[in-house]
Amino acid sequence: MEPAEVLRLIKTRRSVRRYSGQPLSEQELEMVLEAGRWAPSGQNNQPWRFAVVAEPAVKDQIAPLTRYGKIIQGAAALICCFAHLPSMYHEVKDHQSIGACLQNMLLMAHGAGLGAVWLGEILKSAAQVRQVLGLGEELELMAVLALGRPGPGNPQSSRKPLAELVLGRYDP
Repeated sequence: MEPAEVLRLIKTRRSVRRYSGQPLSEQELEMVLEAGRWAPSGQNNQPWRFAVVAEPAVKDQIAPLTRYGKIIQGAAALICCFAHLPSMYHEVKDHQSIGACLQNMLLMAHGAGLGAVWLGEILKSAAQVRQVLGLGEELELMAVLALGRPGPGNPQSSRKPLAELVLGRYDP
């Protein structure tokens, strides 16, 4: 793949909050999860764990735990991403790795023509999400990715100019 194509994929990815209602195939979900699995992690500890939720009854239990419940209910599937605490060796570094894992999944979803959004506000209800899913305290909720086929009305985005973000250059 050409570098320009990679940059185009990165620049055109958007947070998709409205979905068509069509289901995702097992292969599509597997592809997104596989992209997350291949994220970099310190000491290759791979501290992430995933719970995939497509069952409407389970989504209905998770939806009231966030102010973005309509997104949860409209998504074809959720990927609840957890930090596996026994696998971690450095909190900041492992959390950064999980961020890379989430970004890999978002980019793969976009590249596959799917829509996805990273939901973080649900972290206020992390214990309840774990309880709904029947998971233990060795797992710390990091985010929920809502996935589906994009529906109409998803917004565009913009970015600050690069000159505003670069603090300085220290070239020889």
